[in-house]
Amino acid sequence: MNKKNLIKPTAAAVSLACMLMANATAQEQVPGQAGEDAPATVVVTATRTAKAIDKIPGAVSVITQQELATQYLIADDPSQALSTYVPGYAPSRQKMTSTGESLRGRQPLILFDGIPQSNPLRAGMREGYFADSAIIERIEVINGASAMQGMGATGGIINYITKTPRVEGTRYTVNTRFASQFESDSLDWKTGLTLSHKAGDFDLLAFASVQRRGMGYDGRGRRLGVDAVQGDTMDSHGNDLFLKMGKSFGDQRLQLTLNRFDLAGDGDYRSMPGTLAEGVPTSSVPGTPIGMPPRNKVRSASLDYRHHNLGGGSLSAQLFGHEFSALYGATNTATFQDVAIAPSGSLWDQSQVVTDKRGARITWVRPDLWVEGLELTAGVDWLQDNPQQRLAGTGRTWVPELKFRSLAPFTQLEYEFGPLTVRGGVRYEDAKLDVDTYTTLAAYGSRRVQGGSAEFTKAVKNIGAVWRLAPGWSVFAGSSEGFGLPDAGLVLRGVAVPNQSVSSLISLQPIVTRNNEVGINWRGANGQFGLSRYDSRSKLGSVIRITSSGIGLVERVPTTVKGWEANAEWRPARALSVFGTWATLDGKTAATQGAPMDLDLGARSQGPDKAVLGANWSFSPKAQLRLQATHLRDRDINIGRRVGTSKLEEHFKGYTLADAAVTWDSAYGRFGLSLENLFDKYYVGYYSQSASSVDPNATYAGRGRTLALSWTRDF
Repeated sequence: MNKKNLIKPTAAAVSLACMLMANATAQEQVPGQAGEDAPATVVVTATRTAKAIDKIPGAVSVITQQELATQYLIADDPSQALSTYVPGYAPSRQKMTSTGESLRGRQPLILFDGIPQSNPLRAGMREGYFADSAIIERIEVINGASAMQGMGATGGIINYITKTPRVEGTRYTVNTRFASQFESDSLDWKTGLTLSHKAGDFDLLAFASVQRRGMGYDGRGRRLGVDAVQGDTMDSHGNDLFLKMGKSFGDQRLQLTLNRFDLAGDGDYRSMPGTLAEGVPTSSVPGTPIGMPPRNKVRSASLDYRHHNLGGGSLSAQLFGHEFSALYGATNTATFQDVAIAPSGSLWDQSQVVTDKRGARITWVRPDLWVEGLELTAGVDWLQDNPQQRLAGTGRTWVPELKFRSLAPFTQLEYEFGPLTVRGGVRYEDAKLDVDTYTTLAAYGSRRVQGGSAEFTKAVKNIGAVWRLAPGWSVFAGSSEGFGLPDAGLVLRGVAVPNQSVSSLISLQPIVTRNNEVGINWRGANGQFGLSRYDSRSKLGSVIRITSSGIGLVERVPTTVKGWEANAEWRPARALSVFGTWATLDGKTAATQGAPMDLDLGARSQGPDKAVLGANWSFSPKAQLRLQATHLRDRDINIGRRVGTSKLEEHFKGYTLADAAVTWDSAYGRFGLSLENLFDKYYVGYYSQSASSVDPNATYAGRGRTLALSWTRDF
């Protein structure tokens, strides 16, 4: 993986070590320049500040703008980019839903310029689409449990960072993308316009885009199945409006960011069940499904203030707001039936998850505190999150409004002496969840659940060290904790026992995950290599199990995930680089509390072992070719095992997919040409083979060979 030095280190930036509270890994993947005697200093901002990579006791993967542009040319799919570049990220579903797309066997916290996009209290698994890919400058991923951004990062943090004008003057950029499988209904197209302006201390970035997506076909030429209930990117349309403006005043800067994103299905196709006995997956036929098409509506806003010389340190403060609405397709599932409204089996309804977040983050970093090399980071985070789930067709409440608030002060100390950097800190979570009295749906017995509150306090800690033992070589060890809650909405909506109260439901106890990790890294003038071993444990984890009736239940049982990750790059010549990543993980859980840890985590929780191999070749000064292949290994787990009515046995037959892309610059702009699934291989996706193998309506094949063209030009 080819990583670039995105941010030059400055005294202020490097001093802002701001709270690597639970960094597990620092498998840096940014090489130096070919021909240099030593690699360049690399700084990343995957934490809430910038930090030299060889001083971080953990693994931070950085996907650069150039890599994103190439990957989005191949497939305009955020989760597919993560799966390609991040070793521990599970395979993409190629759908609007992200169920099963985990990081190291756990759920990550997704951020957009620091604004939380994830909804852990009512995880509808539709948070992966919240902005147009054209405005993303880079993606930074912290692997492993982390408390630095608050609740929800039991698997790690994925922060999408937007572009910022860096060149004086005004520039207009037009970008277009067309993709097709040469079927009449398979055309995808997108166009966007960016205004970038910088004049002295003021900068502005404005963006608008429109996108239309057609249908897809598998390697056998059969139309792919559209997920008309959970949501699909096929047969859909979307748009994005984005604005970021900032003004610097000496050592201070004020910045406003606004984003308005919509993605909705067109409703021109309905699902056609597959024939499982014959190995025929779900397909689609023209037709209008019942109800409104699934959609995502996302509104984000952030006001950021920085002062780089306050009290001998640096202050950063952020106020943010986030509104999210996900509408799911209509279904007459047994869960929605109520004979008081319509005869059993005849009632169609649509689920809708909505949430409203407000929050603030304040961080102050003081370098050389008392003695040279000792750095203090301190601050406080505040979050208010109010998710709920409704049935849009009948106006019924499925999940009552969850009124969650969290206040979390933190402090971190780092001491650097010679080749050794040691850091440790603590974050104190003080959280409260209030829920009013409500009544469950008729399918659960119309149970009246007494309202109440649940309070949680927990100190989450981290400690780690990096030893730069020789030029280019470093080893690290770290232990960190992450804090989260189970899917409280899924717990509360499924209460089927009378005389329950919110405050007495043990299922709402928090999840505390501890990640221990060791690793070694080498960076030289012509390559880099990293290897790490991690062990992630939670005594009271959260596992979703699907009953024989198709209802998902949250089980509070211990979980452990152990794994190895490796990444490497070799540059035999300035114009050629070869890269690869590898990940293997083993997740275990128990049937009940106190039972043996002998059950494998299923596809809802973890991906298969994975290897990626590729090459970049600059065959001319203005053109580059990229070839890459991804291999997913076979996985057969829990043979003959059940817990209650939940069947846990899963089988997955692995596959290898190859992609190719070429880009070239000309006097008329930058052009791109790509082929996804280069050899037109027929395959059924990992999640469909594993978790959905017995559902003829949700066993989806993957995309066959797809041609894409792109054009970008500055004016």
